[in-house]
Amino acid sequence: MSQTTNTILMIRPVHFRMNEQTAVNNYFQEDLDLKNAEINAKAQEEFDAFVDKLRAVGISVIVENDIKALNAPDSIFPNNWVSFHENGDVALYPMFAENRRVERREDILLRLEEAGFKIENIIDYTEAENEGVFLEGTGSLLLDRINKKAYCALSARADEDLFIEFCEDFDYAPMLFTAFQTVEGKRLPIYHTNVMMCLAEKFAVICLDSIDDKKERKSIVKSLKEDGKSIIAITEAQMHQFAGNMLQVQGHLNQRYLVMSKAAHDSLTVAQINDIEKHCPILSSSLETIETCGGGSARCMMAEVFLPKA
Repeated sequence: MSQTTNTILMIRPVHFRMNEQTAVNNYFQEDLDLKNAEINAKAQEEFDAFVDKLRAVGISVIVENDIKALNAPDSIFPNNWVSFHENGDVALYPMFAENRRVERREDILLRLEEAGFKIENIIDYTEAENEGVFLEGTGSLLLDRINKKAYCALSARADEDLFIEFCEDFDYAPMLFTAFQTVEGKRLPIYHTNVMMCLAEKFAVICLDSIDDKKERKSIVKSLKEDGKSIIAITEAQMHQFAGNMLQVQGHLNQRYLVMSKAAHDSLTVAQINDIEKHCPILSSSLETIETCGGGSARCMMAEVFLPKA
C-alpha cells in the first residue's frame, strides 16, 4: 500500500471556460475579460507546460483529450468524477453541476486498460445525482491510503451519508468536519476539501483557520499527529492562492515531489517551503488562467492511477 503513485491521468481541455453552473458555490472562480476561445488557448498552454514539467522528472502522465462535442468546461479536473485504487477498484462519483456529468467517460477507462492497467470492479455512486446528493471524488475526499482514513469537509458537493457509504465500501475510517471561507463578510462552506488540505506521506498541508469548530479542528490535528504526520499550517489568504491544492507524486527512482501551482508556491513563506523541502522537493507550474476561471488548481488536474498492472 502506498500513499503516492508515479502515474496520473490528465484531460487536455478543448472547451475550458468559466463554468457558470459551478460558480454558484465555488468562490475561487472569477470572470476573465477574455473571449472563451482565448481562455481555452491559454489553458491549453498552461496544461501542456505543466505536463512537460511532470514528465521531465519521470512522472508518468497519461493525457487524454477532451471531446469537443461534450462542451465540458471543467473536464480538466478529472479527479472529481473518478478515483483508482490498488485492488483494481474504480469509483465513479456524482457531481453537482449537470454540465460536468458528461465528463465521466467509459473510453478513458478502456484507455487505461489498453495501457496495461487492470480494472476489477466499478463502484458507481452516480445515481445519487437523481436525489440531488453529491460527492465529488478526491476533490471532496482526501484519502490517507496507508492509515485507511478519509478526510472530508462537508459542503453542497460532499454529502455526509454518501461519504460514510464510500468509507464502508472502501474500508476507510471517516474523518468529518466543515471548512469555511469568508465571502463578502459571511462564512460559507469551502466547496472542496482539497483546496484547504493536502495529505502527503509524512506531512499534511492544511488551512486550520478554515475549520471554525474548535472540537473539529482538534480532532483533525489529533488524527494527523497520531499517524506521525508533520502539520504545515497555511493561512486563508494562502489557501486562496491554492496553497492547499497540492499533490505528492513519484518521479524517477521513486523520488517524491510536492506538485503545486506557481501561485501556491509564491504564496508560501520561506519557513513553510523549508518544512516541505525537508520531506521532498517542490515542483510548480503557472496555472493562472485555469485557477482564475476554473477555481481549481494543480491537484484538481491530476487523477492518481493506483490500479495494478495487468
